[in-house]
Amino acid sequence: MPATEITADALSASGRTSEKLSLPTLQSKMKCDPEGYETELNLIYSQFKSSVELFQQQAALNFTSVVSGGVGSDPTVAKDLGDRAMFLAHVTPFYPNQLLNYPKELVEFLRSSARVLPSSLRVTVTQALILLLNRKIVAIKETLALFMELQKHKNETENRALQSILFSMLQEEDEKKAMRSLVTICDLHRRKVWFDDRTANAICRACFHPSSRIMIAALSFLLDYEKIEQDNDSDESSDEEEAIQQHHVVVSKEAIYKANNTGTTSSKKRKRKQSCSV
Repeated sequence: MPATEITADALSASGRTSEKLSLPTLQSKMKCDPEGYETELNLIYSQFKSSVELFQQQAALNFTSVVSGGVGSDPTVAKDLGDRAMFLAHVTPFYPNQLLNYPKELVEFLRSSARVLPSSLRVTVTQALILLLNRKIVAIKETLALFMELQKHKNETENRALQSILFSMLQEEDEKKAMRSLVTICDLHRRKVWFDDRTANAICRACFHPSSRIMIAALSFLLDYEKIEQDNDSDESSDEEEAIQQHHVVVSKEAIYKANNTGTTSSKKRKRKQSCSV
């Protein structure tokens, strides 16, 4: 997709005639001659504020309208806004007076609208804010709470699509695919990235998988162990193929057999000792 451009028509009010300028090109010129490009700066800043206001208005009317049917549904609109946000972040050190309020506006935009922005735009705006933070234009105390809040935001549509793929793989008879998907699902659940009922139900269903290895791994996770270690695709030793859990506790096939069958080796030895003592 081509870079956002500033056309000659947009600059006609200033009396300057110019060919189309991409934002990266204009950014370089501004750094060399800040005073000579104040008109362009004001134009881009005005466009940025108008786009932000439009996003905020639609978000206030309907939380889903921005992404599903509003301005955010057009990837070009979202990209243009992101490009302008990043552009202004780059030139802020050269226009401290003109862009005095820009960092605060960026913070407020993310705080009020982050949950309804397209993920690509949210990432770009956050990167622009991080750039200002690295240049010490914004203090960490002003952004820390916001960044912690942004960690909670998830792309629910993409998450559900990815979940469907992994949950389907988990039910396949192909043991290697099922194990890889189970390891991924359990790790995301442990990290509370996928911490919903769908994920929990998928792990529970894995307890009835035709493969005993998948079944034992799922049971081990549900028994509150922290970690499932993916096996090394070797069939030489069934004991080594078990998932290694926190505290190095392993639910083995032998343990499951002994729990469900009488007359195990340990019980036979106990009976022999009792008969000898009599």
